Amino acid sequence: MADTERDGHRPAFNQAFADHGLPYHWDVPTYGRLLAVTGGQRRLERFLAEQGHPDPVGASHDLHRTKTEYFREWVHSGPVRCRPGIDTLIADLRQAGVRCAVATTGRQTWVEPLLDRLIGLGSFAAVVTGDDVANLKPAPDSYLTALDRLGLPATDALAVEDSPPGLAAARAAGLACLVVPSDYTRGADFTDAIAVRDGFDELDATACRKLVSD
Repeated sequence: MADTERDGHRPAFNQAFADHGLPYHWDVPTYGRLLAVTGGQRRLERFLAEQGHPDPVGASHDLHRTKTEYFREWVHSGPVRCRPGIDTLIADLRQAGVRCAVATTGRQTWVEPLLDRLIGLGSFAAVVTGDDVANLKPAPDSYLTALDRLGLPATDALAVEDSPPGLAAARAAGLACLVVPSDYTRGADFTDAIAVRDGFDELDATACRKLVSD
């Protein structure tokens, strides 16, 4: 629903570099390549080691702590915005009587405030975060928990994802999955998706229902 990596985590990392007097700046393409390393602190540690930085483990810890402070502040008021069309789609789904839920690997401390600012928490019948499950995506735990809270079988729901791990998680939970790629995942393999769309402005409640029924 929002490109938190590009518009939230990435600029927060850059601000942390500036605060710590380091000459690094991750532009959009660079950060996309760095996402191959999962976990923000591990990403930092690997990057600093490649730069020949002394004590990359200790430095990555300090930098990540600063970055997290900025990100949490920006969740409440900052650069992260809805992807175009997502707020209209959710409003259309709700008007059509379709319940919406969130299943994310993000932490509750920032996920719920961000959802509340962007969409409104009342728009969602369930919100499942990384704090609610034992295994993160591509494991199916978050989707299985969301289905349980909604009281729905997988055959009556549609997952919407933007990445291969998210698609894998949805399929492992037995869900049909629509993919709307982000800037970082365009061109990835989405063979198992029921459909791939360029943007949320191509979707409405009728289109989503048709994908489930088909």
